[in-house]
Amino acid sequence: MAHFAKLDENNVVVRVIVVGNNDCKDEQGNENEAIGIAFCNNLFGGVWKQTSYNGRMRKNYAGIGFIYNEMLDAFIPPKPYASWVLNAATCQWEAPTPRPTDNQRYVWDEITVTWVLTEVP
Repeated sequence: MAHFAKLDENNVVVRVIVVGNNDCKDEQGNENEAIGIAFCNNLFGGVWKQTSYNGRMRKNYAGIGFIYNEMLDAFIPPKPYASWVLNAATCQWEAPTPRPTDNQRYVWDEITVTWVLTEVP
């Protein structure tokens, strides 16, 4: 099965669908993104990009609200906090300071721009 994401006019993912393998194959039986895109476009119209669960294609599996970045050819998740920065290699958002690695539970506090230890019930 192949997965395709529909993009709006701002390259924001508005829909993700599963397409049967036979609807994405060329005459030689090879999967072809352009054929899958044409299939999606014929059914629903719009602009489509293929995505994959394993991250082999476009860095991240597309989800509703993700943005497709043409320059990076990647789906980027919504930014979780204003202070976080995009890692262009992974296309994931990262905190400005690394999360502590002491095996305790932390949450990000945007007001103090730090990781805060949480109480474990």
